[in-house]
Amino acid sequence: MQLAVIGVGVMGSAIAGRLLDSGATLHLYDRDPAQMAPLVARGAIAAASAREATASADHVIISLNSAAIVEQAVFGPDGVAQAADASKLLIDMSSIDAGRTATMAQRLREETDMGWVDAPLSGGAPAAAQGKLTLMVGGTTEDFARARNVLDHLSTNITLFGPPGAGQTVKLINQILCANYFMAVAEAVRFAEAHGVDATLIPAALAGGRADSRILQEYMAKMARRDYTPTGRIDNMLKDLETVQASALATRTPLPVTSLIADLHRIAVAGGLGPADSAAYMRLFDMDGEQPA
Repeated sequence: MQLAVIGVGVMGSAIAGRLLDSGATLHLYDRDPAQMAPLVARGAIAAASAREATASADHVIISLNSAAIVEQAVFGPDGVAQAADASKLLIDMSSIDAGRTATMAQRLREETDMGWVDAPLSGGAPAAAQGKLTLMVGGTTEDFARARNVLDHLSTNITLFGPPGAGQTVKLINQILCANYFMAVAEAVRFAEAHGVDATLIPAALAGGRADSRILQEYMAKMARRDYTPTGRIDNMLKDLETVQASALATRTPLPVTSLIADLHRIAVAGGLGPADSAAYMRLFDMDGEQPA
């Protein structure tokens, strides 16, 4: 396959690495050349612009941090749209607003005949590197079938929910659940410590029960150890929660628990924890930032 990847940060580089392992010829573009260097060393080809990367590819995968950045990468100077045509397909794996996704997908189709599939993900960089992502997809049935040529290398669980933008809506639902669960696990760790219970033993003890989840299994012991090795960023979760709140406001949907969780995220980001791993929610419960005695 001839593929382009636009944006090779934490997630984009994991996606690109997996596609390289799958035997694809990979054309990369990132505004920071240093981000591309490790992948170029593995055989990827660095492009000077999103347009140049798109011109060499059949499928263009985007992994960027906001709708504004996606729009610039696609429709801005030297963007994807300048090399787009009906033979190419854009797969946006960013987590952005559903409404803006639908609008951009329609514009790309009308101006260039290029299809757009939104495929936001769950599982983080480790799952991307192993090809075990969960993907929530929006797009036409025809474009979804074409996208599977790429997505099947990245995911073991792929669901088409509807037209462009539908995948982004389901990703926001995913983030509501994850954000609430992350904070609940952090609370539970602190409660266990306050009562002299070894929190690292809890995931195995609760495995298979109603309280079990991947977040419990992957993060409770990590939180108990105050292991903040980065696998995801708190400020990225806040970005998604703020998109959730904007959508909820527009539809007058009450989200009282999620609104509180969003405020806790704002406190964390205001305290300098934005770039930190999700395990660093524990710092909200450790007033001095250290593990309690």
